[in-house]
Amino acid sequence: MSTEAAIERPKAHRLTYFVGQNIGLVLALTMLIVAVLLYCLVYWIEQQALPGKFELTSTVNNTMSLVLCGMGQAFVVLTRGLDLSIGGIMDLANALAAVHIKDSIGSMIGWSILILAIGAALGLINGLLVAVGRLQPILVTLATLSIYQGVAIRVLPQPGGSIPPIFSSVLVNPNQPTALVYVLVVALIWYAFRRSSLGVSIFALGNDEQAARANGIDTVRAQVAAFTLSGLMSGAAGLFLAATATAGDATTGNGFTLSSIVAVVLGGMNLFGGRGSGIGVIAGAFVTTMIVNILFFSNIDPLYQSFYEGLFLVIAVVLGSLISRIMRRRS
Repeated sequence: MSTEAAIERPKAHRLTYFVGQNIGLVLALTMLIVAVLLYCLVYWIEQQALPGKFELTSTVNNTMSLVLCGMGQAFVVLTRGLDLSIGGIMDLANALAAVHIKDSIGSMIGWSILILAIGAALGLINGLLVAVGRLQPILVTLATLSIYQGVAIRVLPQPGGSIPPIFSSVLVNPNQPTALVYVLVVALIWYAFRRSSLGVSIFALGNDEQAARANGIDTVRAQVAAFTLSGLMSGAAGLFLAATATAGDATTGNGFTLSSIVAVVLGGMNLFGGRGSGIGVIAGAFVTTMIVNILFFSNIDPLYQSFYEGLFLVIAVVLGSLISRIMRRRS
């Protein structure tokens, strides 16, 4: 065997091992590339042109809320749980923003901070009920979903209110895809979280709770922190949702609970906890939006869009699972 061949084999093995260990992220990024290319093709067939700045801006702006709540869901999924109250927290954040944020710097900053704090507090309640009360996450968050939605409707009984134009422009500029900066911020938050002691604790909890306790990790604190982070990110998602709509509606967050789980699944995160990448979740959120765009420009009847979205999700999950098993066996 030549020296070059001997060197190439370890390199190939390392690449296979890396892909096998990060298969979820690799598949998420691959699906995003394929979705973008397919969207460009469908758009070209329909419009005889490629998507431009307007399409990029609207896609990024419409995806930001899903990026944020998907990341919040990811923190909880890492602990082997699910947060079904995300839509309710978004509804309340949306309603509070539409009613209370006025056209002044003090009001915009003050209420934004307060809404984020309320989101974190609601997540904290979920975390305490689950971690300290030893209740099932799905049951707890399903119950609090109804409570939070009820409070949101109390705050804003009917769609209305208004969001100052400057507030909307800062978060989701309709003329430029400046919201990409916030995507980068979310990615940096994940990077910092992954390397923090809290991140290590949450990953350890999701991998093996008993082993985590044996190694001195406070699993109760880690689980409470995961739900608190989910509430914080959901509050931020509600702010972006209000900024995008420029008004409030106490029911618009309802669909984001399921969408956040879809983004997590498409992002390659393990629903059994302890494995996954926030970057993959960001990619999964954009894939979800691209699917909607593709169906729209394909002139699919809106009544059947949910069917095709679900079909794509099932195919993606099955293929991802098969490829993951094959790559891990080879690594």
